[in-house]
Amino acid sequence: MKAKGCVIKYGDNIDTDVIIPARYLSTSEPGELALHCMEDIDKTFVGRVKKGDIMVGGANFGCGSSREHAPIAIKASGISCVIAKDFARIFFRNAINIGLPILECAQASEDIDEGDEVEIDFDTGVITNLTKNRSYQAAAFPPFMQEIISAGGLIAKIREEK
Repeated sequence: MKAKGCVIKYGDNIDTDVIIPARYLSTSEPGELALHCMEDIDKTFVGRVKKGDIMVGGANFGCGSSREHAPIAIKASGISCVIAKDFARIFFRNAINIGLPILECAQASEDIDEGDEVEIDFDTGVITNLTKNRSYQAAAFPPFMQEIISAGGLIAKIREEK
């Protein structure tokens, strides 16, 4: 499994209220959530994100409330993967449950810049910055997590098994 895209970068402590503001939580429809993703921190995000782009964040990405709306909004916006120094644990689990690939890699988080083109090999955990010709090693997903992500999330994976 691979992803390749242009980087949209944010800093540390990007919380779920910034990812999808609470005023939009009356819906769980992915397309509607995507229209408001990141709008309180980056009004240009929705207009410039393209399918396959990669989001890079700093430390404690996804902190705050446990709402699964946050990774749903990111995934529905077209982001193919989020790379961060580290993730809030509940965000990490929610992302996997909805099929949004996320990788923890401090070196990539610090070295990759906005606009860099990045390729990710989920089987090996290798993140390649094509712009800077540098590679970083994240932990590869175990096979069961790859299956969940490939299926589109935990519910989709369970449906496949029936």
